[in-house]
Parts: sequence; structure tokens; C-alpha cells
Amino acid sequence: MTDIQELDARALRITEAVVGRVEPGRLDLPTPCGKWTLGELLAHMTGQNHGFATAAGGELHGREAWWDRPVGDDPAGAFAASASAVTAAFAQEGVLEREFWLPEVRGGKWFPGAVAVGFHLVDYVVHGWDVAASLGVGVAFDEELLAAALVVAEQVPTGAVREREGSAFAPALEVPAGSEVLDRILRVLGRDPHWTAD
Repeated sequence: MTDIQELDARALRITEAVVGRVEPGRLDLPTPCGKWTLGELLAHMTGQNHGFATAAGGELHGREAWWDRPVGDDPAGAFAASASAVTAAFAQEGVLEREFWLPEVRGGKWFPGAVAVGFHLVDYVVHGWDVAASLGVGVAFDEELLAAALVVAEQVPTGAVREREGSAFAPALEVPAGSEVLDRILRVLGRDPHWTAD
């Protein structure tokens, strides 16, 4: 199986291609991600990339590393720079043997590097789909990438934690038998695969 770093980099490349289609005048579009507009979602995604890049250094750091970063009038460029930063950070020698401090996950904890990169991977499969859905365009993730993301998605805690304000994911939706893998990931993480902006 392809290593988790390469799968994550692949997810980022696919998502970056979708974000590349975002024009500055469309940042007020709604998204499937809670009440966020497309601009707010992209600011979150860009901030998270920088946060994970910082965490890959294996040191304790504050939440400010994770703060949203508005993309201004160059959403594609701002996101691409953040994707490049996190991809380079994850490619460092020995990164999977480090512990990542993730202040926004489960109240702030240290996680093994491979687990943390897996968290990032599933985020960018889902957020890549979010951006595509907001724009009304398709996005194609390959089977190997989706299989890895599904394993991570199915380990995300469920129950009351998903109902709290500010929860990273909405309560899980029922997964019909025979659902495509991407649909399963989305439903497990509280997304409706048939969401539209209308």
C-alpha cells in the first residue's frame, strides 16, 4: 500500500486543483460545511495546512498556528502555498515517528505522526468535496486514496461530541447498503452526498 504521506499529498493535489477553480467573486457561496461560506471554508483549510505543518515539527505550540487565514483576492495561490508547506513538512525524514501536538483535537493531545497525517488526509478528501460541491463541479479521488480515508473516517468518535457547537463533524448519517466509498466517507462524517447550494 502507498504510504500515508504520499496519499495525503495526492489528496492535496486533487483538492488544490478544485480550489484553483475558485474565483475571488465567489467566496460568498454556501458550502456543505456547516454555515461557512466558501471563503470561510478556504480560510479554515489554509490555516489547518499551516497548523499541521507546524505540528509536524514535533514541538508543543499554541492554537495561533491553526488560526484561519483569509485567502483574500488570491484563493488559489493562498491555498497552494499552504498545501506546499504542509506537504514539505510531512515529507521530512522521520516525521511519522514524531508525536504531533494537535490543540484542536479532543481538547488538545499528542498523536503519533502517522495518525495525525491520517487526520489531515481525511480532512482534505472531505473538504475537497466541500469546495467542489459549493462550486457545483465534480471531484475525483482514486480508490486507494478513498479506501485509506474511509478507515480514518470510521474511527472518528460519534455520539454527543458531534452535537456540540463547534464540533469538527456533524452527526453521522445513515449509510445505505451499496454506497460508493466517497459517499460512505461523507455520510460517516455527517455530510449529505447530494447536497447542493440551491
